Amino acid sequence: MTTLAVEMRPATARNVVVTDESVTVELDDGRTISVPVAWYPRLLHATPEERNNWRLIAKGEGIHWSDLDEDISIENILFGKPSGESQRSLKHWLDARQEHVFT
Repeated sequence: MTTLAVEMRPATARNVVVTDESVTVELDDGRTISVPVAWYPRLLHATPEERNNWRLIAKGEGIHWSDLDEDISIENILFGKPSGESQRSLKHWLDARQEHVFT
């Protein structure tokens, strides 16, 4: 009896585009996936410059925005899982941003 072994590997990102409406990720396997930017409140409240300042992490398994202290895994995007950040944490982050603007 012959068994076929297939190596499964996670999809990884090649490119990311964030607009006022969506986060669009081009994957290395040719797919493009887009989710609402509202799923990620820090991106929703970010400036275009902050949204565009991203880098791939973990060999493309995630995206990091250093200006926003935001990390999103490709796996969570593929599973349709929005940010799990609590309202309290988001409020603290937004308050800190306001303080930074006025100092």
